[in-house]
Amino acid sequence: MALLLCLSLTVALARGCLHCHSNFSDKFNFYRDHVNLKSWWVGDIPVSGSLLTDWSQDTMNELHLAIPAEITREKLDQVANAVYQKMDVLYQGKMYFPGYFPNELRNIFREQVRLIQNAIIESRIDCQRHCGECASVQAVGDGGGGSVGPRRPRGARRGLSCVAGVFQYQTISCSNCTDSHVVCFGYNCESSAQWEMAVQGLLRYINIWHKQNTKTRTTPAFLVSPSFTCLEPPNLANLTLEDASECLMQH
Repeated sequence: MALLLCLSLTVALARGCLHCHSNFSDKFNFYRDHVNLKSWWVGDIPVSGSLLTDWSQDTMNELHLAIPAEITREKLDQVANAVYQKMDVLYQGKMYFPGYFPNELRNIFREQVRLIQNAIIESRIDCQRHCGECASVQAVGDGGGGSVGPRRPRGARRGLSCVAGVFQYQTISCSNCTDSHVVCFGYNCESSAQWEMAVQGLLRYINIWHKQNTKTRTTPAFLVSPSFTCLEPPNLANLTLEDASECLMQH
């Protein structure tokens, strides 16, 4: 629940993570243009062409993630290079027997989906492995300008305040290929004192979002949260890891 409160979930458009890579168009234009040279059977050509044309849309349909499909540039490069390498090897063959070429394309496609899923999940897990450290948050002005969101302490400017337990990393949105960021709650704490600091930061972050978006009348529904009385003073004084976990599960 705490994680969902920190995320702005959006409806995914049919694009696909690999589509966002800088070499995607050149690579897949080449693959589509040369597909008719890869099979002895004419039926393989339209099937393979359809697989290549719908690659991005099919990728989004197959991700099946419970978290937003947002990938870091580094991991996108890794996935793209792995896919291009397999495709280039496949295209080095002269002609294939009936059914072989589209089947190999499907295998590469499924492997690509798995790599993207793992890359997105691994980045989220790495983000959540923090606890109690300080990220900076910039508040929205009274006029509704600016943005609210956690920032890393490095390079922080004046006017930024500190929020413990809330973290951010830069990503590319698979839905529209724009620069984005993922916000997470770092829950990998080793003591009750660290949990207290992290949870206080989370509650503060939610409160900032709620107040600032209320001013602009754009409060997302998922930010209108129930009262976390079990995580508010004076209950935080004797907070344990088990108590915090149970409280978040109840809400």
